[in-house]
Amino acid sequence: MNDTEYRYLQRVNTPADLRALSLAELNSYAQELRRYIVECCATNPGHLGSSLGTVELTIALHYVYATPEDRIVWDVGHQAYAHKIITERRDMFTTNRTYGGLSGFPRIVESEYDSFGAGHSSVSISAAFGIAKALEMQQQSRHVVAVIGDGALTGGLAFEGLNNAGAAPTTDILVVLNDNEMSIDKPSGALDHYLVRMSTSRWYNALKRRLWKLLSVIPPFHRFVRKTGNALKQGLLQNSNLFESLNFRYFGVIDGHDIEELIRTLTALKDIGGPKLLHIKTKKGKGYAPAEQDPAIWHAPGRFDVATGQRVKSESKADRYQDVFGTTLLDLARHDERIVGITPAMPSGCSMNTLMSEMPSRCFDVGIAEGHAVTFSAGLATAGARPFCNIYSSFMQRAYDNVIHDVALQNLPVVMCLDRAGIVGEDGATHHGAFDLAYFGCVPNITIAAPRNEWMLRQMMYTASQANHPSVIRYPRGTGEGVEWRNTPFTLVEEGRGEQLREGSDIAIIGVGTMVNVALRAVEESTRSVAVYDIRYAKPLDTKLICEVAGRFSKIVTIEDGIIRGGVGESIAAHLCRMGSNAKVVTLGIDDRFVEHGKPAELYAECCYDSESLLKVLESL
Repeated sequence: MNDTEYRYLQRVNTPADLRALSLAELNSYAQELRRYIVECCATNPGHLGSSLGTVELTIALHYVYATPEDRIVWDVGHQAYAHKIITERRDMFTTNRTYGGLSGFPRIVESEYDSFGAGHSSVSISAAFGIAKALEMQQQSRHVVAVIGDGALTGGLAFEGLNNAGAAPTTDILVVLNDNEMSIDKPSGALDHYLVRMSTSRWYNALKRRLWKLLSVIPPFHRFVRKTGNALKQGLLQNSNLFESLNFRYFGVIDGHDIEELIRTLTALKDIGGPKLLHIKTKKGKGYAPAEQDPAIWHAPGRFDVATGQRVKSESKADRYQDVFGTTLLDLARHDERIVGITPAMPSGCSMNTLMSEMPSRCFDVGIAEGHAVTFSAGLATAGARPFCNIYSSFMQRAYDNVIHDVALQNLPVVMCLDRAGIVGEDGATHHGAFDLAYFGCVPNITIAAPRNEWMLRQMMYTASQANHPSVIRYPRGTGEGVEWRNTPFTLVEEGRGEQLREGSDIAIIGVGTMVNVALRAVEESTRSVAVYDIRYAKPLDTKLICEVAGRFSKIVTIEDGIIRGGVGESIAAHLCRMGSNAKVVTLGIDDRFVEHGKPAELYAECCYDSESLLKVLESL
């Protein structure tokens, strides 16, 4: 770090250091902090736009509250880069999201300042209320703040937290609603329109600012504001305030980039007990022109040139699996009017925006609400639609009951496409899609398809669109194998049937999904004669093929990009055991643990199911 360039940044390594700065110095520090985040993310990619938008808020929170004794819960956690830098991790921030470095999200084990881990959205209010209630029971007079933004308020859990906390008038909790009018993409839904209407009421905001100035210098105005607040809101907005109706005292809307106003407001709110909500307006990507102009792209832009804003393009010539999904879904929809798309706030992340652009009436962004996305899809299916519900594998965990009760139990033809299945890389433990093969493998009526390449994904999507039962298709993050797939004719894939891809006589490998490609690369280097099979469907298993393999080979290796326990390898071993087979089965995948963050290649090697690890297993058998 250049001490001349970062005059104030190098002086602050803890919140106590921050509090030693004057208000004027805080504004200079904010600019340096923002520039440091931009420069670090340019070479070490991360979630840029969200954290740029919370710089002033983060400074104000740590300036006003005595952290870590006072608690701050971030939601979603990718807003917390400034928080990490202020809380004793300034120099370590250059390792953010790298193997062995800082996590991209708050983590309890990483720092005492991280009150709660938050890689998934909408958890902050429930968690903060739990913390506040525990402190209250212990008679500790501490402050608890939940910062919720980037569309996280559209998640159902956020409303459950508001409802519960609002019924506890003595429990001190502040919810800061960071309203930047964005999640990853532009938000949708009635709540977003409501917040826009509240934040753009000119008369209401003007009066609110006057009241806050009085409140900051004349303590008796506390009572006046409390008594008149509801009436003012109802009169100016011609509707009751949602948050006040849940027994939260509502304050706002204020400028989330005005440090002085933030500090003044937060200081005043410390003296007001019970549940309260502060509504602030911020700009995602604030302070870096390219990110301000296109906040969706700059949510997580990858590497880029700071001076020009030019993003570094991938060198891979293969297409991304998400783009194969998006284009194929549009192709299917053009030929089948029953097909519709559903996404929980990830249209660009999963490439459903391809369908959304051409057929907006047949594509539904339901907000950050995975459970609702699944049950909404089930409702569509009962009325004759063929819904393709695309949810990241780790986010689908939040909708597990909805899948079992609303889709599988009723045997509805909902196609659930799990993007980011398996190891996802730098996002780490909260985002790895490690469990879907195990948690869906035990659910009746569902088929689970695992394509090994782009062409197979396209055909499995077509096959699922023709099925009369629930279907799951899981595929990884990133680029494919470079196989031709665009405009290829649709072909039905026989569900529950695998295929042999390579002959061999010593050992057999049964691969799942893209791990088949790992197997094919490994056997090229092996001194053994190895046969390779693609199981294609994790459920139903091709038991006929498995028995044939066991009849020919005494040694079988299974490889999958998922947790071993309850996975495909164990299912194959269990079937052979029931059949009385003596074949030795070695299962490769993720052991019974959570995998941290790093480049996918580093994590595959750590988990011992990359090509080199597989080769060692083959040579040792």
